[in-house]
Amino acid sequence: MAVEVGSSAPQTGAHAVIKDATDPARRPDVLFRKRRDEGHQVSPWWLIGAFVAVSAGVIALLSFVPGGA
Repeated sequence: MAVEVGSSAPQTGAHAVIKDATDPARRPDVLFRKRRDEGHQVSPWWLIGAFVAVSAGVIALLSFVPGGA
């Protein structure tokens, strides 16, 4: 596959997706992106809760490892 010098076509598929995107928040190559109102911020309690939940899950899974204290 030869690439022409100076051609207007993008060389990768990612460039085509970005070029054709009318709304960056709805790009098909971005997963789990949700459009929020201007100035909206996620509560820090969600991050704290996620940390506690993941930590509890790791501790629970490690309890199944033999030879622990």
